[in-house]
Amino acid sequence: MLRIAFALLSGLVFGAGLVLSGMADPMKVTAFLDLAAMANGGWDPSLAFVMGGALIVTLPGFALARRQARPVAAPDFQWPSARAIDRKLLLGSIIFGIGWGLAGICPGPALTLLALDGQQGLIFFVAMLAGMVFFRITQR
Repeated sequence: MLRIAFALLSGLVFGAGLVLSGMADPMKVTAFLDLAAMANGGWDPSLAFVMGGALIVTLPGFALARRQARPVAAPDFQWPSARAIDRKLLLGSIIFGIGWGLAGICPGPALTLLALDGQQGLIFFVAMLAGMVFFRITQR
């Protein structure tokens, strides 16, 4: 039960952070990603500060977690085991980046957007699920 409570609390804090920072607003994200707008002063660098702030909190948190024997609400840590930068990772990163740039939405904020803006969030969410299904089918 404690694990579910921590997961719910983490999700709520993450979602609130996305909304407050503007990361759930596709227009703000595309204004950040549009580097060509720098020339005319239309570029919005505010999300760089959001990402920088996230790193300032996350890096010490990971350093602290690595010194812990086990997490508070789970039997053990689930650290990633893959270390290789391969073709699949690069191709996936490119597809993700293109999708993020075109739509201004990434998967975390998509779930928040689903609750805030039904139509746009739903269209993206269905497309994201279709991409996941396509991936599973092609991996078999």
